[in-house]
Amino acid sequence: MNKKIKELIEVSRFYGKKKEYVIAGGGNTSYKNDKQLWIKASGVSLGEIDENGFCVLDREKLSDISTQKFSSDSTKREEEVKNALLNCRVNPGSGLRPSVETSLHNLFSHTFVVHTHSTLVNGLMCSNEAAEKTVEIFGEEVLFIPTTEAGYTLFVVISGEIEKYKAKFNREPQIVLLQNHGVFVAANSTKEIKEIYSEIEIKLKAAFNNFPKSKEIPVSEKMSEILPAVRMLLSDEKLKVASAVNSSFISNFISDKKAFEQGVEKPFNPDQMVYCLSEYLFIEDAGSVESMIEDAKDKIAAFKSRKGVVPKVIFVQNEGAIVAEDSALSVEYLKDMVNDFCEIATLTENFGGPNPLDSDQIAFIENWEVENYRKKVSLGGKVEGRVENKVAIVTGAAQGFGAGIANLMFSEGANVIIADLNEEKGREFAAELNSKGTKNRAHFISVNVSDSESVKNLVHETVIQFGGLDAMISNAGILRAGSLDEMDQATFELMTKVNYTGYFLCTKYAQPVMKIQNRYKPGYYMDIIQINSKSGLKGSNKNFAYAGGKFGGIGLTQSFALELMPHNIKVNSICPGNFFDGPLWSDPENGLFTQYLNAGKVPGAKTINDVKAFYEAQVPAGRGCTAGDVAKAIFYVIEQEYETGQAVPVTGGQNMLK
Repeated sequence: MNKKIKELIEVSRFYGKKKEYVIAGGGNTSYKNDKQLWIKASGVSLGEIDENGFCVLDREKLSDISTQKFSSDSTKREEEVKNALLNCRVNPGSGLRPSVETSLHNLFSHTFVVHTHSTLVNGLMCSNEAAEKTVEIFGEEVLFIPTTEAGYTLFVVISGEIEKYKAKFNREPQIVLLQNHGVFVAANSTKEIKEIYSEIEIKLKAAFNNFPKSKEIPVSEKMSEILPAVRMLLSDEKLKVASAVNSSFISNFISDKKAFEQGVEKPFNPDQMVYCLSEYLFIEDAGSVESMIEDAKDKIAAFKSRKGVVPKVIFVQNEGAIVAEDSALSVEYLKDMVNDFCEIATLTENFGGPNPLDSDQIAFIENWEVENYRKKVSLGGKVEGRVENKVAIVTGAAQGFGAGIANLMFSEGANVIIADLNEEKGREFAAELNSKGTKNRAHFISVNVSDSESVKNLVHETVIQFGGLDAMISNAGILRAGSLDEMDQATFELMTKVNYTGYFLCTKYAQPVMKIQNRYKPGYYMDIIQINSKSGLKGSNKNFAYAGGKFGGIGLTQSFALELMPHNIKVNSICPGNFFDGPLWSDPENGLFTQYLNAGKVPGAKTINDVKAFYEAQVPAGRGCTAGDVAKAIFYVIEQEYETGQAVPVTGGQNMLK
């Protein structure tokens, strides 16, 4: 790989991984020699870019674009310019599309150009005093470009201004500040790029009278009641993912409607519009949660009638912001964007207050195909699975059976909460799932299923993270084998708390959220699923504490089903056979094979392999159960709408219904 391309990748990732410079597919970087220009392709993430993420273009052809004649109609013109840029590609077979700002990068003779949407810079660029304060802070040697229609028009304006600059200073500018947009920095080395950015930051911070830092504010219980209803109101043909967010910057604009209107009602820059749309709702605190939801219902309906789509950002008075999109990945970007533009609005108060885009600029960007394409490409791989966009909690999911279930749910498009006491393994597993490049997401939450407050918090955090709850999979359980002579009361009660009471608590705190969702989307079905056991169908020798809890679990399932089916909440138990390959059975120190060997449960067994062979021989299918076997049963009970209160055996024929 060319040394300069390595430097380009490094500097791209350096800024691309920092949300204060780049969010989602925004910003771009380039390297050029005499003949060719390498530029980040449209929609590619700067933070993860490699050599394959750059379009390579012929500089001579790029220079010719400025001499071509294009349509006076802005829509036709931008399409013609897009095609002209595509024709400049040296590597058309890559399928990559040049950034819309490619021609701007070619204007600079410097080797490297790094363009970002720096929050600090936009605190100045989106203010009423942007022009005069730029000169005051940076002097005349920084080129300032007033707000200009994006695309080819912006290129023409900047090209002319650079020529004027060169005539005045006998050199090219290295810093170009764009009102309501961001900053371009050009230099002949990436080291100098970083030095210039550092100098910009130092000068800007010195100019702020008030430079507050972001502080996350916990989202209240009230918001966790509003959020599931709003998610359902926003979900038409496709189920939405939603999340709640609050911070010290957001709180500046939600005290009342006036603060919202004066601060963040209108967008500041194209990036904000691409991801958040151009209009946001404000829900006033009307006292009760029900009245606030009804207000949201009316405003969402009016928004959809007016705009043809549902809103993506809803501010709730004194509570924070709700963001909703078609995927969890998109929601993550929205949360970052909302925090970003609220910070920008806060920073503009140092320079005469906010100066958002005007209606003509908003209309142009709303209809600009180029930006819509960038957003589409930047939002990750497409998942269309059997449980796409459903929100599922899987307890005991850090390892073993639970991890297998969570993995398969995730692979079919669910947004999965990895709920477990093992924080290290849980976080590691969630990160592994999120590394797959899909649009859905996994999130770890620590929980003790036998503790009421812990389970209550689990559900609250799930709702805040993904907007609701569609499937509660109560999988966490423990097993301690032993005869009546060996079993003590403390062990018996511990197993009962985890295996029996834990299921009750998961159901108790899941069902209120599901009832809210049913109230605002009456035809929608949800699921509470207990991972039971074959031991819940038939007594188990010297394993009564476990079997008793599982027998009781089926009684809970049948009773819960009768109570909750009127709310379209199905309750079922899945009764797997033995998962021989998981740690529950195979752990060499505490696994059941070891326990059963020591307890003498298998007559004549002398080794762990003897115990395993004994249990495998009892299964007509000749093997143990797998997570895949159980997942198929889970998908069955989720997909059908007519069955509830059932204990579904997945035992390889070992247990047959009578």
